[in-house]
Amino acid sequence: MDFSELRAGAELVGALLTEPRSLLLLLLLLAAAICDLRSRRIPNALTFGGAAIALLYSLTSSSHHGGGFFWALGGMCLGLVLMLPLYLLRAMGAGDVKLMAMAGAFLGPDGAWHAVVFVFIAGGIAALVYALWHRAARKLLHNTRQTTQLLFISVAAGIRPDARTSSAPSVGTLPYGVSIALGTASFLVARQFTWV
Repeated sequence: MDFSELRAGAELVGALLTEPRSLLLLLLLLAAAICDLRSRRIPNALTFGGAAIALLYSLTSSSHHGGGFFWALGGMCLGLVLMLPLYLLRAMGAGDVKLMAMAGAFLGPDGAWHAVVFVFIAGGIAALVYALWHRAARKLLHNTRQTTQLLFISVAAGIRPDARTSSAPSVGTLPYGVSIALGTASFLVARQFTWV
C-alpha cells in the first residue's frame, strides 16, 4: 500500500467522522460500551434517547445513506426484530436489544441488517478470544454443542427454548454492548470504503 492509498483511506474515515448522523451514532455506541463494561447494563436513557434523536434527526435531514422518518423507524424495528430472538432465548439482555434498535434507527433497514451481521461476527470473535484467553476453548465448543442440541430438542418437543437450561457450567459472560459497538462501527467503516 503506498502513501496515496493510505491518505485516501484516512480521508474516507475522516468523512465518516464528520457526517453528523454517523458521528452521533458512534458516540452513543461508545457510551453504551463503556456503561456495559462498567456495570453490565445499558441505560434506557441512552437507548431510548438515542433512538428519539435518530428519529427526530431523520425528520430534519437526509444523507446519502438514506433518510426520512419511516426509513429510520424501519431500521429501528429491524434492529429490534433481529436481536429479539436472542433475548427471548435469554442469551442476551434487553439493553443489548434496545441498543441495536437504536443503532438501526440511525442506519435504516438496509444498514441495520448489515450491522447485525457485523455485530454477530464481532460477538463470535469476542467469545472465541475470551475462551482462548481463559484456556476454555474446548469447554466453549462443548457448551455450544450441548446448548444447540437442547434448543433443537425443545423446539421439536414444542417447549419454549431457554438457553439457560443447559447444565454445562458457563465459560463466562461478555458485555455484548461492546460487540454491538465494535460490529456497528466496523460496518460503518466497511460501508464508507464501499466494501458492503
